[in-house]
Amino acid sequence: MTHPYRSHTCGALSAAEVGQTVRLSGWVHRKRDHGGVLFVDLRDHYGITQVVTDSDSPALAVLDSLRAESVVTIEGTVKARTEGTVNPNLATGEIEVYARVATVLGKAEELPMPVAGEQEYPEDIRLKYRFLDLRRETLHANIVKRTQIIRDMRRRMEDTGFTEYSTPILTASSPEGARDFLVPSRIHAGKFYALPQAPQQYKQLLMVAGFDRYFQIAPCFRDEDPRADRLPGEFYQLDLEMSFVTQEEVWETMEPVLRATFAEFAGDKPVTPAGEFRRIPHAQAMLDYGSDKPDLRNPLLIKDVTEHFVDSGFGIFAGIVANGGTIRAIPAPGAGAGSRKFFDDMNVWARGEGYSGLGYINIKDGVPGGPIAKNHGEEKTAALIAALGLGPNDGVFFAAGKEEQAAKLAGLARTRVGEQLGLIDKDRFELCWIVDFPFYEWDEDNKKVDFAHNPFSMPQGGMDALQNQDPLTIKAYQYDLVCNGFEIASGSIRNQSPELMVKAFEMTGLTQADVEDRFGGLYRAFQYGAPPHGGMAAGVDRIVMLLCGAQNLREITLFPMNQRAEDLLMNAPSHAEPKQLRELHLRVVEPVKQAAPAKSAE
Repeated sequence: MTHPYRSHTCGALSAAEVGQTVRLSGWVHRKRDHGGVLFVDLRDHYGITQVVTDSDSPALAVLDSLRAESVVTIEGTVKARTEGTVNPNLATGEIEVYARVATVLGKAEELPMPVAGEQEYPEDIRLKYRFLDLRRETLHANIVKRTQIIRDMRRRMEDTGFTEYSTPILTASSPEGARDFLVPSRIHAGKFYALPQAPQQYKQLLMVAGFDRYFQIAPCFRDEDPRADRLPGEFYQLDLEMSFVTQEEVWETMEPVLRATFAEFAGDKPVTPAGEFRRIPHAQAMLDYGSDKPDLRNPLLIKDVTEHFVDSGFGIFAGIVANGGTIRAIPAPGAGAGSRKFFDDMNVWARGEGYSGLGYINIKDGVPGGPIAKNHGEEKTAALIAALGLGPNDGVFFAAGKEEQAAKLAGLARTRVGEQLGLIDKDRFELCWIVDFPFYEWDEDNKKVDFAHNPFSMPQGGMDALQNQDPLTIKAYQYDLVCNGFEIASGSIRNQSPELMVKAFEMTGLTQADVEDRFGGLYRAFQYGAPPHGGMAAGVDRIVMLLCGAQNLREITLFPMNQRAEDLLMNAPSHAEPKQLRELHLRVVEPVKQAAPAKSAE
C-alpha cells in the first residue's frame, strides 16, 4: 500500500479481498454504536463500505469523536460478513473492514442540513450549501447520469458524421425571444456585448463556410424568469446544423440519435421507436391536445363542439358562440360513475388557473346531469353525447371563449383530467414532432405582425407566400420535438436568401437597413453562396430531467440559481466596486422607491 490515502475506493471491495489489508478514504456517512462496537458507513464517489471497530482498536476513539461528513483515512483488514448481516443492496455488502488505524483528514462542523437519508429540506439551505447537497445520493447520481447522457449524445453525433465546433460566448444581441445578458465593454465605452441566447447565427455561418455538419454542447444565456422546466441564467443544448437538407432529412437523422440516447438511459421504460415519431401539424395539436407540446401518454382527445351550441338553450355558451367564440370538449371516461365532487373540484381548479370556470355534463347510468344538460335540451344533449362517443357513466368538460383561450384551458383540463383519473402511463417515453408552425403571429400589444418563432426560418411558399398570402396563414418549415409534455428540441429549415430575409423582416416593420444593421454578418454571408441548410437544438437539461425522473431542473444541475435568479452559494449577483464601474464607464441608477402612503390624521 504505497498510496497515502487509498488502496481501493469505497465501492470496490468484495469477498475476493477478504483477508487483505486495505486503505480507504472518504466521508463518515453514518455511525451506529452497538455497545462498544462502532459501525461506520464510509462513503466516497464510488460507493459505501461498512467499517467496524471496537475497544481493541485505537481507531475507535478517533471515529467515535467525529461528526458525520468528516473525512478520514481508514487502514484495516477486509472481513467477510456473517450470513445474516450480508447487505444485498450494497455493492460491498458481502464484506466489512475492521479498522486498526483512523486518520482525520478534515473535521466537519455541525451540519446545516443532513446528507444521509434523502429527506426534504428547504431549497434556500440546499442551494447555499450546495457542496453538501451534492453529496446526497440521488442528486449525486443525477449529476453523474447527466455527464453520461452528454457523453452518449456526443458519441452518437460523431458517429452520425457531425463534427463539434465551438462558437463565441461574447457576441452581439440576437432576436431569440428573450432578454439578453449584456456585458459592458471596457475598451469601447458605452457599447455592450451580449451572451448568446443560442449559437443560431454562428452555426448558420458555419454552413455558409462549408462545414456541412456541425454540432456543439452549447451553453446558452437568457435573462428569463425561472420555471420548473427552465433555469434562470444559463442552460445547455445539443445544437446542430446540416447543409443541403430538407426538414424530413433532419428528422430522419436525429430520430435515431435521440431515441438511442433515451433508450440507453430509460431503464425498463419503452421509448417510441425511431421512424415512428408521429408528425403532428401545429394546428391539429392545438385542436386535439390544446397544446403544442402534448403528452401523448394521455389518451384523451379534445373535440371542437362549437356548432352544437349554436342557438343552444344554455345561454352562456350560445352567447359565446354568437360572438365568434369556441367551445371545446374534454372527455372524462368513467367519471360519471363517481361523485359530483370531482366535477365541482375541476371547476374550482379552472377558476384557480384564472379562468371563469369549466362547464361539464356528468352521465350517471345513461342520464346526463348538470346545468348544461338541463338547459341545452334533451335532444341536443343526446346528439352531443353521441358525437363525442360518451358512455353511460362518462363525463365531459367544456372550455369556452375565444379560440386561443378555449384551446389553452382545454389543454390544461385534458392534462388535469388525465392525471386525476390515472389515465397517463408514467412508465414510457412518447416522442413526436410538432410541425407546420405559423410563421407569423399577431402582436396585440404593438398592433402588428411579428415572428411566431425563429425569425431565420424558411416560410413555406417562399417569396410568393410573403407577397401574396395573408401573413397570419403562412406556415414555416419549423418543428419541435416533444416528449411526455415537454418541448425537448426546436428547429427549422433556414431562410438562406438575402432577398427573402429582407422581405420576411419587412413584414414585421423592419427595413432593409435594419436587417443589415442587426444581422449584417448573416445578411452579407447569404450574398456569397449560401447552401440550403437547417438544424435544431435539443435541450440537454430537459432531456436529463426526464431520464432522471426529476421534477425540477435544479435536481439535475450542479450549481443552479434559486427562483429569484440568485446564486446563494457564490452570492451572485453582487455589487460592483466603484473602480470596476469607472473602468467600464458605467453608473448605477437605483430604482425609484415608491413613497409610503401618508397616514390619515385620525
